[in-house]
Amino acid sequence: MILAAQLSDTHFDLTPRNTERVERVMAYLADLPRRPDVILVTGDITDSGKPEQYAEARLALQADIPLYLLPGNHDDRVAFRTDLLGEPASTAPINSVHRVGPLTVIMLDSSIPGEPSGLLAEETYDWLRATLADAPPEGPILLALHHPPKPVASPVVDVIALAEPSRLAAVVAGDPRILGVLTGHAHSPIATVFAGKPMICCPSTASVLGGAWEVTLPHKVMDYAPDPAIALHVIDETHTLTTHFRTVAMGGWLAEPPV
Repeated sequence: MILAAQLSDTHFDLTPRNTERVERVMAYLADLPRRPDVILVTGDITDSGKPEQYAEARLALQADIPLYLLPGNHDDRVAFRTDLLGEPASTAPINSVHRVGPLTVIMLDSSIPGEPSGLLAEETYDWLRATLADAPPEGPILLALHHPPKPVASPVVDVIALAEPSRLAAVVAGDPRILGVLTGHAHSPIATVFAGKPMICCPSTASVLGGAWEVTLPHKVMDYAPDPAIALHVIDETHTLTTHFRTVAMGGWLAEPPV
């Protein structure tokens, strides 16, 4: 069994609130009797892409578990590289691939600099095809990106989702090794199907974005009251993906029901 924890939309903004919420989530993961094999953070690491926000994120996301990140629409590619990853400055897409035992995790940069919606660049598709060709022929694969490639019944997210989703759908449907697609952006735990495979939207650690039956634009959109939440993905010996969503209480663990 492989256990992959997913965080998303942490929105570090130089205020204590969002930092404390991520720190609580990281402590929860570190204290699990069976700790995750990997932690994936699927975009909007910061609220506005400032170097100081990435420095804040780098401290809060420290772990002795492998941790991999990709950018979202609130991120800045140059600062993401220099201040979070410690890499040379560049505006090129931030794509990466990681091996977790037999599992291959492919992280795709769907951000468009200066835009809220998403798109996978031509160079990203070229890289993805080459990466899939190099992946183990029998090993399971997870794709991760920030923007959902299909509507999720959110009047806010659906208008700034991934453009040209049919291109990604052809890749996902055409490779039996791909178990599913993991996304962020929606600030809500969502499970659906994309190109015949599971598509899982990870909740946000910062806030909850309502569905079409909850949102009243422009005022009732984001709910900051709920505790942070994450997704925990299990990949078993049969290469089946099972996802648990977990709320991480800011007050900690209660072993007995409250009186």
